[in-house]
Formats: sequence, structure tokens, C-alpha cells
Amino acid sequence: MNAEIISVGTELLLGQVVNTDAAIVARALSELGINLLYSSVVGDNPERLRNAVETAIGRSDLLIMTGGLGPTADDLTKETTAAAAGKKLTLHQPSLERIQNYFNEKKVSENQEKQAWLPEGCTVLQNDNGTAPGCAFQSENGCAVIMLPGPPSELEPMLRNYAVPYLKQGQAFTIVSHNVHIYGRGEAPVAQMMDDLMDGENPTLAPYAKEGECYLRVTAKAHNHEEADQMCQPLIDEIKKRLGGFVYSVDVESLEELVVAELARQGKTLATAESCTGGLLSKRLTDVSGSSEVFHMGVVTYSNEAKEQLLGVPHEVLEAHGAVSPETARAMAQGIVKASSGSLGVGITGIAGPGGGTAEKPVGLIYIALSDGKETWVAKRAPIGRTKSREWHRHCAASQALDMVRRYLAGLPVIEDHRYEGDRTCRP
Repeated sequence: MNAEIISVGTELLLGQVVNTDAAIVARALSELGINLLYSSVVGDNPERLRNAVETAIGRSDLLIMTGGLGPTADDLTKETTAAAAGKKLTLHQPSLERIQNYFNEKKVSENQEKQAWLPEGCTVLQNDNGTAPGCAFQSENGCAVIMLPGPPSELEPMLRNYAVPYLKQGQAFTIVSHNVHIYGRGEAPVAQMMDDLMDGENPTLAPYAKEGECYLRVTAKAHNHEEADQMCQPLIDEIKKRLGGFVYSVDVESLEELVVAELARQGKTLATAESCTGGLLSKRLTDVSGSSEVFHMGVVTYSNEAKEQLLGVPHEVLEAHGAVSPETARAMAQGIVKASSGSLGVGITGIAGPGGGTAEKPVGLIYIALSDGKETWVAKRAPIGRTKSREWHRHCAASQALDMVRRYLAGLPVIEDHRYEGDRTCRP
């Protein structure tokens, strides 16, 4: 099945709003094994929108529309798409009643009511998080059309709970995918290591890059979920065998999720002392539900005075080695463990840029320390290649700190080199 996406909205076309809808839908199609051939954005213009829809239903098996289902005058997706597909709109009474209940009114305005007018004979996709229902139907030429609301908070659950099951009904096979997440090796070297495994047709293997890390997607097609899942396992096992401790999870989407879960499982707690990352590590941890059980405290000690007063970093260490040094990072980690009375402490200090670097201490030089109160490890991130952004340095430093905690909890060596090319440990 070949598919395409049309996202509707002048705000998307002009870049005033980032089009996250297309990315959400594209990922779902990939997981279903549906080929996405085209993705476009059309402004709130009925003539251009109709031309785009007519082109799409003429060349694709599946068209997914996002946005333009709301109550305002420029919400034209339903009317325009139905006309292009040869469908009339009819009032769907259950959807109208849901809208009335949403506003707690027996009669709503015509603008609100128009959201309940849907293509005749369509499958209605319930909106559990808003007022505009989605729908699915077949156009006159047989192209399947699905319309979803624009707000991601409404689109994503509707897609997952109603549109994806609708699409699965028409498929004879089940697609199962697993993501093998990797930290410490880049996409290119990982792909090279897996080169001989990427020629398979079922299951398939494909590498993908993320910010500062990468993952491998293993996908299999079979008559049922269990069979497809079993087909994936030998390939996943081979990936783990080749990459060893660089694999941090299968299907756990982030280092912070994994770390929070493992801290909870082991009954350990974590505290953070951050300088150049400005609290980003703490934020990523507290973004995870349940982190309150394992995350005791986090402090941002930007100045030397704060490092001394809040963490007990010795004045002579700062005088002799400076704020950006392995000695200071070590003292920060040790200080936060003591201050929190917790199991583990992380200290991060460095130069995120774009200014502040010197020949001896360039932008991108960051030291990350991990302490359990008895032993302390210090990792060094040295800048390589072209200059990276401030955000990139901060994000990757926080990721490396999480990976150091992950390795400690897993009983793996805590590696000092920022490229994580070997199992070297940095002892105090």
C-alpha cells in the first residue's frame, strides 16, 4: 500500500507552527509497513487544497489528511476533501451529541455543529481529547481517505486508538517493529558493523540517528503478532552480541526513562549538580513519570561561590584547576551525594559556548563525574570536528551523564572517553 500525507494550514505553510503531525503519522505508517511516498503542506485555500487532494487520491492507495477539521471559517478540510472524493456531508448525530456534552449545552452554534457533518458512509474516529471527530472512508476510485484533527494532543491518540486499528483491518499481515537503542556509537560505525545484516527482507534492519545517539529498527511481517515478534528476536540478539554494553534498551525510548526505572528497581536514588547544562539533566529526569521516587534533588551551581557554598567544592581546587576541570567535576559529584544523602550523585561542568573557550579549554570541553559516595568516576568530553551548538553540547553532556548512571546500575565499566570506543574506566 502506497500512502501520502497532506497537512492543512497556512500557519504550517509559513513556518509559524512546526508540522509535527506529519512526523507522527509517518512513524505510524512505517510501523504498519505502509510505504509513504509523498508528504505535503497546503494552506487554507479551497482551490489549492482540492487540487492537492485530487492529485493524491489519483496516485495513492491511502491519503491521510491532518488539520482543518475545526469550527472556524478556514477549517475547510472536510468539505473540500469530501467534494474531491465524490462524497456528500451528512450530520452525524452521535458526534453532535458529544460536542453538545463537551460544552454542556443542548444547542451549540452553527460553527461548532459543522464539526459533526461528516462524509456519508464514513467510519467515524472518535475524538477523546477535543471536539472535532475524524473519519475514514473510500473515495469513488477506491483510495482510502483518513482525516485527523490538527492539534497533536488530539491527533496522536485518535491515530493510535482508532485510525491504526482501522488500517490494520484491511491488512492480511501483521507488522512488528522493535527499536534497539544505542549510546556511545554513532550511526555510521553502527551501520558498518551491521552491514551484512541489512540485506534481509524479513525481518529488515535499518539504522536511524537521534540527537547524540542512534537506534536500529528491526521489523518483521507475519500472519500474526506472535510470529512476527519471534522473527525479530534472533536479529535483536545478534545486534546485542555485536554492540554489547553500547545497547541501552530495546523499545525504551530514552536514557532517562531507563535510568529512572532501573533506579526504582534497585531502590537507589540520584542527585545532580550542574553548571554548564543549567538543570537540563534534572529536567530530563523529572520529565519521567515516577521520578519523584528516585530523584532527590538537583542544584545549578553556575558560579564558583555556589560550588563552594552549596557543594563544598574546596576553594583551593577551584584556584588551582579552575571550574572546568576533572577535579571540580569530581568534587561536585561528591558534594551532591553528601548533601542529598542519596545513593548516587552527578556533577557536570564545562564550556557549552559559543563563547568562553580558550586554547587550553575550548568550547565543548565538559567534565562529567559520577559518585556513589565511595568511588568517583570522571568522564571527559573533548570537542571534535566542527563547532557544535550550545544546545547540542548541553544535551549530549546530559545524555552522557545518564549513560554513566545506566552503566553503573548495570554493572558495566563507566567509560571516560566521550566517543565510548572502549571499556576504559576512570578511577579517582
